[in-house]
Amino acid sequence: MTAPLDVSGDELHAAPEAVTQGAGAKAIQGRSLGQIAWMRLKRDRVAMAGGFVIIFLILVAIFAPVLVRWFGHPPNEFHQEMIDTLTMQPKGGTGISADFLFGVEPVNGRDLFSRVVYGARISLLVAFLATLLSVVIGTIMGITAGYFGGWVDTVISRLMDLFLAFPLLVFALALVGVLAQFETQLAVQGDTLRILLLIFVIGFFNWSYIARIIRGQTLSLREREFVDAARSLGARGPYILFREILPNLIAPILIYATLLIPTNVLFEAALSFLGVGIQPPTATWGGMLASAVRFYTLPHFMFFPGMAIFITVLAFNLFGDGLRDALDPKSSR
Repeated sequence: MTAPLDVSGDELHAAPEAVTQGAGAKAIQGRSLGQIAWMRLKRDRVAMAGGFVIIFLILVAIFAPVLVRWFGHPPNEFHQEMIDTLTMQPKGGTGISADFLFGVEPVNGRDLFSRVVYGARISLLVAFLATLLSVVIGTIMGITAGYFGGWVDTVISRLMDLFLAFPLLVFALALVGVLAQFETQLAVQGDTLRILLLIFVIGFFNWSYIARIIRGQTLSLREREFVDAARSLGARGPYILFREILPNLIAPILIYATLLIPTNVLFEAALSFLGVGIQPPTATWGGMLASAVRFYTLPHFMFFPGMAIFITVLAFNLFGDGLRDALDPKSSR
């Protein structure tokens, strides 16, 4: 026989609201999927470090004129006093000093720090806008093919195969060469034309990758119960696509976009390295690497733009991996 519970008189006469509120205990609050993902992402220190580096790079690109005014010199300004007239190389080997944080270029003496900072503007602008173009086109094509199926899916899938097999680098070289012949007849010229051309070439011919991913996800989502419920209530195709299915595709879209941006950074640098990107004297990381090839005895000339590309690509990849793990409900992290 068990002993009776020892209950005091105060507990027998506890107020009803105290019982319903847990007698002062903290109320349990529900969390949205976004809040859960953010909590998981915050626990990933590597991904958060990559995110902080990305924010830092964006701020550097935005405030490039201010940083150059404080810590450097105009990116296209020559400093012949920093160059040895006999060897045409920087005095002291690199020219690094309090006035020139990264040293100077050989022959002309331009400030490497200023050119690396301004180069971030071109690389990040082209990468972000080209990724946005690829995501928009790829999402529309992928969700259309996956939802409607039939001949629509067949046509779009074959179009994806065509773009996947397209020699993008060769096409970029040919297109830039052709447009260069008609540059004087176009409304947009100079660096603006080159930037728009790079965004179009990189963004338009890379949409097939994300379209494949979105198509596969859409094929799964269109058979779910909430889509059947929307159809039973009389919802039409566009409503189901953009109000029911698309919100459930935000996670894979964000993940692939963060992983596509560093690829576009590398592609822009490659085109500039090959001489078909932004033309001198405008500073770009790829263009600086192309110029540094001739001066292989001066490692600082190649090191700083190369490290800028390396850090940017690494930061986006680390953040993209962490974001994928945070948004994956099957992840154990």
